[in-house]
Amino acid sequence: MDVVFLVDVDNTLLDNDRVTADLMRYLEGEVGPERQRRYWAIFEELRDELGYADYLGALQRYRVEYPRDPHLLTVSRYLVNYPFANRIYPMSLDVIDHLKAMGTVVILSDGDVVFQPRKVERSGLFEAVDSNVLIYVHKERELDDVAARYPADHYVLIDDKLRILTAVKGVWAERVTTVFPRQGHYAHDPQVLATYPPADIAVDRIDQLLDLDLETMVGAGRPVATG
Repeated sequence: MDVVFLVDVDNTLLDNDRVTADLMRYLEGEVGPERQRRYWAIFEELRDELGYADYLGALQRYRVEYPRDPHLLTVSRYLVNYPFANRIYPMSLDVIDHLKAMGTVVILSDGDVVFQPRKVERSGLFEAVDSNVLIYVHKERELDDVAARYPADHYVLIDDKLRILTAVKGVWAERVTTVFPRQGHYAHDPQVLATYPPADIAVDRIDQLLDLDLETMVGAGRPVATG
């Protein structure tokens, strides 16, 4: 059986909550608490508009409001050169190697066309997955393209967002196993947990996937025969 593992980045392989916290602290030190709050307000407005996080795009909009702020270049340099490799969850690269022994591993992420690829590259994930990287605006809407680029008998989708897992399960049904690593703020949101059904597999940490073999992961995505 050909199996493709589709693995998210933010709060799945990489602790993006810590990246955000670091940026908040840096912004407050550079531009002060009031303008830091304004940046994040712009960031959230842009995320609602686009459907994904766009840190650099928010900085561009911030620039429209504060065109003479000398700290803008400092903040952009901080973002572009952030040490993402330091924010990889423990044993994430071991998990990738474990999955590669069973099938093809592909990074499947949402994001902009500059910062998100930069994050994947600087974190070491680009090389770890042999440059198999797909970044869309709404990845759950691009499954036909995913399947065309990486055809498989079965897919294993690993993502910290139940909304994404539910959407993909609704399209691919038993052709996919959904795996929910309970990491990051989305994974612990009570409203989210109450809104969406559970994934086929849930783990508390990404490294717990090291304990699962191919038969277990594929089997969890298929309905149990009765009668």
